[in-house]
Amino acid sequence: MPEIIYGSLIAEKCRTETAEKTAHLKKRTGKAPRLDVIIAGDNPASRIYVRNKEKAAANTGIVSIVHALPVETPRENLLQRIAELNENPEVNGILVQLPLPNPEDEKIVTQAVSPDKDVDGFHPLNLGRLMLREDGFTPCTPRGCMRLIHSVLPDISGLNAVVIGRSTIVGKPMAQLLLNADATVTTTHSKTTDLPSVCRRADILVAAVGIPRFVKAGWVRDGAVVIDVGINRLENGTLCGDVDFEAVLPKCRAITPVPKGVGPMTIAMLMENTVEAFCRQNGIDPAQRTNPSL
Repeated sequence: MPEIIYGSLIAEKCRTETAEKTAHLKKRTGKAPRLDVIIAGDNPASRIYVRNKEKAAANTGIVSIVHALPVETPRENLLQRIAELNENPEVNGILVQLPLPNPEDEKIVTQAVSPDKDVDGFHPLNLGRLMLREDGFTPCTPRGCMRLIHSVLPDISGLNAVVIGRSTIVGKPMAQLLLNADATVTTTHSKTTDLPSVCRRADILVAAVGIPRFVKAGWVRDGAVVIDVGINRLENGTLCGDVDFEAVLPKCRAITPVPKGVGPMTIAMLMENTVEAFCRQNGIDPAQRTNPSL
């Protein structure tokens, strides 16, 4: 019987553990971890994401401060705000909510965040640390995906993993995490020849392409673990992933649903990264991770 991996349940457990750790740190140091979020403009989806992050922070004992800036805020002002937060010793994590009103600003602005406070894990230095298997901040969505994979496959050494998508936010770090866990990894994209046959070789299939129900049943081998990163809103207002869930489900060993799959894990991992940032900045060794690939 296929297992549905409810990330919402695993994320709840992660938040409980983070809350316990935060309470311990506050008792030990007299202060709580702090996450500052910068949001520019009035993008409705961004507003929802930021509110969800505020709620998660409150539930885990993390101080969350939102810097809501007007849509017309110049790049220079964004960079100045980030510089101030970089220098503020009370700020442990900084997150710039994307998209920004001007897409051309995104690379410059996100890279202005100090790597030591880059709890999103998007700074080139942290991405480089991931490749070198050094301590840094792992992008939250791939880190959450690995936690979901390990919930059904504690050891993925030697397994074939296929990642559909090569974005810097999900696809590339996802492939690196799988490689760090000793899987044999193939990254696919729009130029991949005969994508279905490549996917059929996967013991672990991660879909992060942003196309509704892109992955069909014929693309999935029997007994595969399928992680659906996509979240797409259809014309009728309902949400679906990048995988044709109902068709693929009977073939899987395990699969994540949309919603209640990967999404909740992303925010849970953001909270974990914020606590790790607090520990490092206060000379406290973060708790050992349960798996070296994370």
